[in-house]
Amino acid sequence: MSAWYDPGAMVGTTRRLRLDEALGARLGDRDAHALRRRLRVLTGGVGPRVMLDGRSVIQLSSNDYLGLASHPALTRAACDAIAQYGIGAGSARLVGGTTDTHAELEAAIAALKRTDAAVVLSTGYHVNTGVIPALVGAGDQIFSDALNHASLIDGCRLSAAAVSVYRHADADHLDTLLAASSPARQRLIVTETVFGMDGDLAPLAELVEIARRHDAWLMVDEAHATGVFGPHGGGLADHLGLSEEVDVQMGTLSKALGALGGFVAGSDALAAHVVNEVRTFVYTTALPPSIAAAARVAIDLVMREPERRHRLWRHADFLRKQLTSAGFALGASRSQILPVVVGSADTAVRFSDELLARGVFVPAIRPPTVPDGSARLRVTPMATHSEDDLQEAVDVFVAAGRQAGLI
Repeated sequence: MSAWYDPGAMVGTTRRLRLDEALGARLGDRDAHALRRRLRVLTGGVGPRVMLDGRSVIQLSSNDYLGLASHPALTRAACDAIAQYGIGAGSARLVGGTTDTHAELEAAIAALKRTDAAVVLSTGYHVNTGVIPALVGAGDQIFSDALNHASLIDGCRLSAAAVSVYRHADADHLDTLLAASSPARQRLIVTETVFGMDGDLAPLAELVEIARRHDAWLMVDEAHATGVFGPHGGGLADHLGLSEEVDVQMGTLSKALGALGGFVAGSDALAAHVVNEVRTFVYTTALPPSIAAAARVAIDLVMREPERRHRLWRHADFLRKQLTSAGFALGASRSQILPVVVGSADTAVRFSDELLARGVFVPAIRPPTVPDGSARLRVTPMATHSEDDLQEAVDVFVAAGRQAGLI
């Protein structure tokens, strides 16, 4: 037997080949249904125009709604924090990863959201998958909107509570389910306020009233509303004057605030409970101080510069009017998120490719992110787009839509 022959290595190689074959078959099934995802690599910075495959294209797919991700003030704050604190936080928040920068950020979030307190976690996904199981468990019941984000769905599953799904934004259906529900130790209503794939709004005032009538807690996901809605960018709850009526507000620092991370805001008791009971807070390394510092500056800009929101809304209204007039269906969108629904995944991919060939970058959104038969291009303007950018994008949409037979 040769000295290099290792039977164990041969067995390991065979096992890995079987794994690759199994995964290859699953990828092949995705290819057959136009559902395979691939990464596109951007070069240079983020913004209303990006470099993709060596050329500048208009980006209409970013969650950086206010254009803060590349703002010089955020960059400067992050660099200053790196010089002072280093790159990483070094440990979890409870061990030694909480800096004065984290505390300042949490105070700023509480002020923005008009709550007693706030707690920052490393991502919005950590918030939803950690907070929901810390609020309810076996014997309790959750009532979740049918189109809630995957992180909310996963948080519901992890909680071990019974889950009832109410029809999307249907307050009457929610009321009926709550009235018919079995006595539970606690009942929790969970919804996005601005739905990330459809751009429509939850009937928040009705949900508040229903929660009050049935003695249920209400948790809202303000990821796409924070920084965009409200007189100072506090979100939809603030916009409607309902901040004090919502028990749990969550949001992200990674969309309109241009940074990274998630937060939960509410009462002092809620904040203390999160610090003690939320596993995704307790057992995760803290957000880097540089990111916390940048997010803190972003909140200052959001509150001091309402013209950013006003410009974003003008851009969204322009695109909504132009795309609708051209014949595209945008659903019930009432926000900066404009879903151009085209139907099949294959059609969405081909339309996206045609747009990119003409200089506009809007990736296709396909199942399971959206329901079968509702594949779309999720159009999201930024405050930093120029009027010329938007007019060019509209012209490209019309030309590509006619070629594809969509309009």
